[in-house]
Amino acid sequence: MLVTTTENIPGHTVRQTLGQVFGVVVRSRGLLGNITASLRSLGGGEITEYTRLLEDTRRHAVDRMVENARLMGANAIVMMRFDSSEIGQIMAEVVAYGTAVLIEEHAGANPAASGGSSAGTTRSQG
Repeated sequence: MLVTTTENIPGHTVRQTLGQVFGVVVRSRGLLGNITASLRSLGGGEITEYTRLLEDTRRHAVDRMVENARLMGANAIVMMRFDSSEIGQIMAEVVAYGTAVLIEEHAGANPAASGGSSAGTTRSQG
């Protein structure tokens, strides 16, 4: 599954737009993680417990979005974005969303030039 933050994918043509697709994840750190993060915040700097939590949550949201797109019959997602919010100061909600599409590679296109090397484009195995 090709996932890109751009509207167009070099070397490909969008043949059909299938609709909105998203993946939602709500996560909370355990009590011990919250205490550790709170103590670390007193000293300033990056709070790695929360950084890891949000990175893992974003990955999980993308995986869910890709699975939903696959169920729709898509082979790519364009205009992918993230949104996040806090729920009650103890939970983080992360939404990955985009447009599920069917793409077709141009005849004679160089796959290396049109794949993961484009800015904002990744291939998801999920």
